[in-house]
Amino acid sequence: AGAETVKRAVQLDAATRFQESLVCYQEGIDLLLQVVKATTDEAKKHRYRQKISEYMTRAEDIKKHIEKEKEDGKYHKQIRIEENATGFGYEKLFHEYLTEIVSEVWVQDPYIRQVHQASRYSLYNFLRFCEMLVKAPCKVKTIHLLTSYDVGSGRSQQLSVLEEIKQSLSNYGVTLNIDFSSSIHDREIRFNNGWMIKIGRGLDYFKKPQGHFSIGYCDFDLRPCHETTVDVFHTKHTKKM
Repeated sequence: AGAETVKRAVQLDAATRFQESLVCYQEGIDLLLQVVKATTDEAKKHRYRQKISEYMTRAEDIKKHIEKEKEDGKYHKQIRIEENATGFGYEKLFHEYLTEIVSEVWVQDPYIRQVHQASRYSLYNFLRFCEMLVKAPCKVKTIHLLTSYDVGSGRSQQLSVLEEIKQSLSNYGVTLNIDFSSSIHDREIRFNNGWMIKIGRGLDYFKKPQGHFSIGYCDFDLRPCHETTVDVFHTKHTKKM
């Protein structure tokens, strides 16, 4: 398993998919270290250690390259979330970009409106996102939400829920500014440290839970996902037209 994982790392490395390659190198190295511990043949141990040393050096080089790209604002990371995949809670996606200087967040999503629908829990998802920001090591003071009005009788419920979230956030010293637009279609999240995350489905990439007491109802890391793509950019490397 270790050899196969490292082989995959080398392939991704050659394809310049450095972020994915780094993960595979790290996993492969851990697996090979376990093999070394279980091996009694000293000659084999020596060969494994040589290979592990080579892979560790390459992994460290890739890590430095990624950090340099982040500093220069040239970093672009793409995450493909597969259908029914788990382990993609908001902390998983956003944590590394919520540095200590983040104090302001912009959320643009036209569908932060349905409480109950066949597969959408958008307002609950937005609340969960806000909870993640409140718990984050940074000190978020302001959240800007740009969304669209719900249609028909759903509008009053939408406004009521958003007002409740706004009041609750104020108890934690966070101001929620809410604006509505009938023409927005794009979905993106921006932090005032320059990072911008675009998710194909916005915050609503989780599947409906099986029940109110099913695993994954509260912990989004355990909730199956819809297939979607996440793109991470830095504004220093984006051109405005």
